[in-house]
Amino acid sequence: MTDPILTAHNLEKHFGENKAVQGVSFQIARGEIYSLLGPNGAGKTTTISMLTGLLAPTHGDATIDGHSVVKNVNDVKQVIGVVPQEIALYPTISARENLTFWGRMYGLSGKRLAQRVDAALEIAGLADRATDKVDTFSGGMKRRINIAVGLLHEPKIIFMDEPTVGIDPQSRRRILDTVKELNAQGMAVLYTTHYMEEAEELSHRIGIIDHGQLIAQGTLAELTKTVGENDTIQLTLDTGEQAVTDTAASVQQLPGVAKAYGENGHMIVQAAHANAALPGILSHLAGAGVTVKALQVQEPDLEAVFLHLTGRALRD
Repeated sequence: MTDPILTAHNLEKHFGENKAVQGVSFQIARGEIYSLLGPNGAGKTTTISMLTGLLAPTHGDATIDGHSVVKNVNDVKQVIGVVPQEIALYPTISARENLTFWGRMYGLSGKRLAQRVDAALEIAGLADRATDKVDTFSGGMKRRINIAVGLLHEPKIIFMDEPTVGIDPQSRRRILDTVKELNAQGMAVLYTTHYMEEAEELSHRIGIIDHGQLIAQGTLAELTKTVGENDTIQLTLDTGEQAVTDTAASVQQLPGVAKAYGENGHMIVQAAHANAALPGILSHLAGAGVTVKALQVQEPDLEAVFLHLTGRALRD
């Protein structure tokens, strides 16, 4: 990767005996959306806190636009925007007053400040509510103003920590579209989430983090290849476990079936194209007098990758 905007090398953060983040290393290219995907408590927020200067790393370092987060944290803060997971707004003053306050904290003033506040309100889609107090806003609207604050000084990279948690679908959709629009304008984004569909939609590359360790990273296509390119069909049969195993052996001989086996009382079938293979599988089972009580089809996705890497579902 030539001239990355961010390089994290062996970042670690210990709280006593608790190693919240362990040896995390990754890069983000200029103009790239990189998502850190993992469950709550995986170390996403701690990683962002180290990268933004809120926490000093126990070990390791990161450079952002050439500045070390350990040695030159004030320089780092000039080139980054931060959208924290918690709402960082004053509820009893207006959206414009909030943005003006935070703009001054970034060192903006005069005409430049007014221009950036207007631009931020437009990005948030709340120019018509500029003079309304923040405590009259919905949760989604507060999130959008939270994002606008992080954009006031036109950062080179923005850190967005779970920006869609706890909001309605319409506001969530607007935030995702905003992220894509910002990226289309050339801004790099570090986006943390535990929603697989967000990482799949937004990201150029994805890092999967669990128990403080970055366990895999790459494009969506690269990650899904780690679990193979076959669809997985899970069938619940009205039969005993041994019969499931015996039936699976016969199903494996069918056209389009790559593998079939029994697992926890279910029959698992892997096929390159589930929709094409299913009619033959169901016909075969019916001919054998086996009743299918339920079936589920899973295409290769981040859920399958996480399950493959950790042995459990992301939502567990």
